[in-house]
This record gives sequence, structure tokens and C-alpha cells, in this order.
Amino acid sequence: MNQLNALKNFTTIVADTSDIKSICKYKPEDATTNPSLILQAVNASTNNHVIDQGVQYAKKKGGLYKDQVINASDKILVDLGIEILKHIPGYISSEVDARLSFSTEKCILKAKKLISLYEEQGISRSRVLIKLAATWECIKAAEELKKDNILCNLTLLFSFAQARVCAESGVFLISPFVGRIYDWYVSQKLISKSSIKKDPGVISVYKIYDFYKKYNYKTIIMGASFRNIEQILHLSGCDRLTISPILLQELESCNKKLERKLIPPTTFLTPPIPLSQEEFRWEHNQDAMAVQKLSEGIRNFAKDQYSLEKIISKKI
Repeated sequence: MNQLNALKNFTTIVADTSDIKSICKYKPEDATTNPSLILQAVNASTNNHVIDQGVQYAKKKGGLYKDQVINASDKILVDLGIEILKHIPGYISSEVDARLSFSTEKCILKAKKLISLYEEQGISRSRVLIKLAATWECIKAAEELKKDNILCNLTLLFSFAQARVCAESGVFLISPFVGRIYDWYVSQKLISKSSIKKDPGVISVYKIYDFYKKYNYKTIIMGASFRNIEQILHLSGCDRLTISPILLQELESCNKKLERKLIPPTTFLTPPIPLSQEEFRWEHNQDAMAVQKLSEGIRNFAKDQYSLEKIISKKI
């Protein structure tokens, strides 16, 4: 049995791509997208019709030029999500504009708009995860959205404080960014590239997993942003892992034995008192890596959103 199939025995596999061919090849349960992946998909000539549909939709709705660009962008995001859903049995994660990451109200409005676009085309909200950056404002937005049966995937998660507040707020799923944590420590020369057992990205997920399972939090942990299959193999048993096509291929081509690393306890403890906003901000601020990588991630996703809107603007 190859390692990909062996991993599926312990962990739900999610494809970190918007490429339909890869999704069909590796048959994941779910798929995730982000502004960078959407931009890649839009730049592919095979998706020209999706852009055209988005532009036509926006023009039909009318309004100010700026509103048309935003409406076209939202429609493209949803249409690509619907195309992916044709090839997977589970969830598609669709990301809210990163520029809204510090407004609970605006994130709620955007999430409801995206869900409406899905439902207008016959897709139940039960198959969609709204991706939000793991800021305090977005975590609170996810808490409110859950009351309307809109489930969220909290992404760009780097600190334990982010993970803890997500669990305490009843967030459906989190995406700890293993690879980007690893990148930061390597760039700071705090670890060597060969020290997988000391990989801070892997260790961060171990810590989150232990905390969640020990206190019986229901929030799903989905490791993300991997740099090599060693990181993935050391997280076998994690609830979910979202993996790029390159690493999925590497796992499929390897037949080495795979052992489960993360095993949940059978007894549980009483959860601690939830962190206040003040406590959360202080604890998160104490982690220099997390502060830097969260802000950097939001900026970069916003940059890709701008690039997407430039493409749409030319069409409109």
C-alpha cells in the first residue's frame, strides 16, 4: 500500500489546489482554495469561461464600477468552487477577501453573500467552508456565522492563542500553517532544514492536537502549508491534512510503512476559562513569528486579490 492510501486510514485528505485534474487523480475528500490558487486558476486559459461568466453576472447586476469588479470576483470564486465540488464528496473552502480581516461585520456580510451565490446554483451551505484569517475579528465572525449554519475554516493560523480562541468560540475547522512556521524559523537561523523532529510547525500542531483532544473541543484540526512529506508523515492521525498535488504525488509513489503519530485520548478534562480579547491579543503578540506571518499572509492574499481584480477590470 502506498503512503497516500495508508494515510487515508488515519486522516481525511484534502487537496490544496483548484486544479481539477489533480483533484480527479488523487480523489481527496475535500478541497481548499485561497486567493493565490484562485489567481492561478484564473490565469489558466482553460478557465476563461469562468471569468466571462463572472463579468457577465457583474454587468447584469449593475452598480458602480468598483461594485461590479467585486461582484465578478465573488462569482468567479464561487463558480470555481462549484466546479471543484463536482469532483469531491466533501467540502470546498472558499476564502473571504483578506482586506476584510479586521471587520467582524464585513466578514459576516461577505460570507453570507458567498453562501447565497452557492445556494442560488443549488449548492447547500453544508458543503461550503468559508475561509477567514484567524484574527480576533474573523474568529468572532465565524462564531456568529455558525448560528446560521455557515461553517468556517480559520486560516493563516500560527499561534497557540489563535488555535485556543478558535476552539473556545466553537469554530468548525482551523488550518495551522506548518510550512510557513517552519520557513520563519529557518529564515531566522533558529533551526536547520534537516531537523524534522524539531520542526516548529509540526510541534505547533502536536500542541494544538493535545489541547483540543484533552479538553474534547470539537473544532477540526487541518494541517496545511507543507514543505515536504516528512512534515505530513509526522502528522499522520491529524483530523485533516490539506496537501498540494506535488506532495500528494510523492506520497502516492512511496510504499514505505506509515505509522500513526497522533492518537486521541479516551478520557477528557474540564476546559479552562476562555481567553478574553485582551488576553488573546497579548498572548498572540508574544509570538513574534505568528505576528509577522499572520500580517504577511493577509498582505499577500490581499495582493493576489488586487491582481485578480486587475484582470477582471480589463474585462469589464
